[in-house]
Amino acid sequence: MTIPGIGPLIATAFATLAPAAETFHKGRDFAAWLGLVPRQHSTGGKQRLGATTKMGERSLRRLLIIGANSVIIKRNVHAGAKHGTWLSDMVGRKPTMLVRVALANKMARIVWALMARGGVYKAPAPTM
Repeated sequence: MTIPGIGPLIATAFATLAPAAETFHKGRDFAAWLGLVPRQHSTGGKQRLGATTKMGERSLRRLLIIGANSVIIKRNVHAGAKHGTWLSDMVGRKPTMLVRVALANKMARIVWALMARGGVYKAPAPTM
């Protein structure tokens, strides 16, 4: 619950619905299980990424996107969303739904890392 956008409901849902973190080798595998990564159309050494697959765990994916939306809406409260950060740059350049899914993907990888290694989330230090 220390991750911005993840409250008691989402944390409980992850504790009950997600398999053990050891099931996945890395955070991308966990995000793919949730259905938050782009579809790959790769051939001949050239990678082409398409739309989000949406082939994973539906309820957890939906909760993560809702949590990401709350972070985007309350950008002035969260330190990781202040002006000059990755999130504020993305909101300025990309469509809103794409930013929500990208942030949900990032949050899913953080959740996997905390489930796999333990510990408490520490927000990255602002660079200015």
